[in-house]
Amino acid sequence: MNIRSRVIALILALLTSNFAITSAQADNPPRKILTGWIPYYSKTGLSSSVVNADLIQDVSPFWYSLIGESKIVDQYAIGNPSVPINVPIATMQSMNFNIIPTITDGTGKGVLAGLLAKPTSRANIISSILTLINQYNYQGIDLDFENFAFVDGNTTWATTAPLWSQFVIELSTALHAQNKLLSLTTPVSFDPATGKKGYYVYSWPTIGQYIDRLRIMTYDYSVATPGPIGPITWTEDAVKYAVSQIPASKIYVGIPGYGRDWITKVDGTCPSDVASIIKVGAKAATFVLRDAANLASSYNATPSYVDKYGETTFNYQKTYVGNTAAGLATQCTASRTVWYQDSKGYGVRAALVAKYHLGGVAEWTLGMEDESAAMAIRNLAKSIAPDVVVATLADDIENTPLGGVINLSATFKLPDTTPLTGLPVRIESKNSASDWHAIYSATTGIDGSIKVSAKFGENTSLRVASDGSWQRLASQSASKDFKIARLLSWSAPSSVKTGASYQITGVLQPKGVGVTINLLIDGVIAASATSDIDGKFILPLQINKTGIHSIKLSIDSDSRFSATESKIFGVVAR
Repeated sequence: MNIRSRVIALILALLTSNFAITSAQADNPPRKILTGWIPYYSKTGLSSSVVNADLIQDVSPFWYSLIGESKIVDQYAIGNPSVPINVPIATMQSMNFNIIPTITDGTGKGVLAGLLAKPTSRANIISSILTLINQYNYQGIDLDFENFAFVDGNTTWATTAPLWSQFVIELSTALHAQNKLLSLTTPVSFDPATGKKGYYVYSWPTIGQYIDRLRIMTYDYSVATPGPIGPITWTEDAVKYAVSQIPASKIYVGIPGYGRDWITKVDGTCPSDVASIIKVGAKAATFVLRDAANLASSYNATPSYVDKYGETTFNYQKTYVGNTAAGLATQCTASRTVWYQDSKGYGVRAALVAKYHLGGVAEWTLGMEDESAAMAIRNLAKSIAPDVVVATLADDIENTPLGGVINLSATFKLPDTTPLTGLPVRIESKNSASDWHAIYSATTGIDGSIKVSAKFGENTSLRVASDGSWQRLASQSASKDFKIARLLSWSAPSSVKTGASYQITGVLQPKGVGVTINLLIDGVIAASATSDIDGKFILPLQINKTGIHSIKLSIDSDSRFSATESKIFGVVAR
């Protein structure tokens, strides 16, 4: 099944609330679309990541906080004194995860914005980040700086936005110079033309070309009052704007591993030990997603999926029994409303990855999800798994003299041998003086092949390759070594007097000084000489036995050329 068919099948599955996949799809390795955070206090994040390793692209240990321009606090060490930090790092490394830890803003109101305004402070922050990355050989860094968006207030955004952009550009330059990744975690933003409120202080249009990841916090839509965690239309609007400003492959849609539980009504007088929190308008209780089903069943509630929001909700009542402050018996009953994203909610958000060709989803936090939610992501990831490309390089000869023609052919096929037509491919070469580099580009024909003839001036390794895309994984054939022999031009007398001295003169191609040429008489090395800067050489020839003798020249192999032997030449000694 090709990629287009798989996406259509996915859409049908969504419409029918069925994430079942075909038997053919079941064997496909899933696309790695899952990223997320592992807080220092999490007990399940790392184990969940290991279980779902085939889905995971990046993990972000949520361990660090910036508290000054040259000070990053290690919260993991504080929270886990009995488990050294190298233990979870070793586990993540063993799974071949990209480890991109998150740094939060631990400064006070206006502090970080003030630091961003000063070139020296920006440089100090960047230096501190690089030190941290290099200390543990992390693959990059994720910034979750929220204070200048939420604490400083939107009246400061116009001033802060260009300072933030400049900092991102400078940090990106420093990280990319060391082949490290820059990820940003930000709240939502929207196309200004829509009039929707968004956190424009993060300057998506400006910073997009400099970053490697943008993880959008498409959750916490409803906090103070009951409602969905992140309505699907609101989420998709943020994604639409993001992909209009930033390459889609860099964008990750946020999914919450939690739900919220609000009090909407209280009947009776609550006991004194809960009276301050069991009231309308109180902060919502937060629960992890894997506990949602138990919460509903405990109170005989029936969860209901709301298509409009792509989320699930239910209502229940809870009675609190105790005493008043005066010691009198009392009780109250709280009516409560719950919202969360179950497996279906996860599925429709993961479907945005397929629809917009996003980098993936980002879960706050890994390990909070239940099994069915993880399966919804897995099914989606399988349905959009990129095709494996099998690249094969063939040839008609592996050893050839200098200047000889090598006929190369290569094929690019799917594992079921279906040829890939119209695929941009390249031939790559490596020799003693260079690493792998492209020497020829082409497009495959109807049979998925390319053919080309080539000449090489020294020993060369060749392979064929194709770039990855949304539809297909990158491919690379096994390499083949082609041995190139030097050319020898030489002259020698055909008849000599026994015991007399003669010379054999010759020249090498290509020219090269200091190459050793051996003279063999009847299969035994009789003399050696080295070439000069023009490739010329002179060998002494003396035969002490009458008769017909065979002579030839040879050159041993080296890093640039294979061993060379001339044709046998007959000499009569009289």
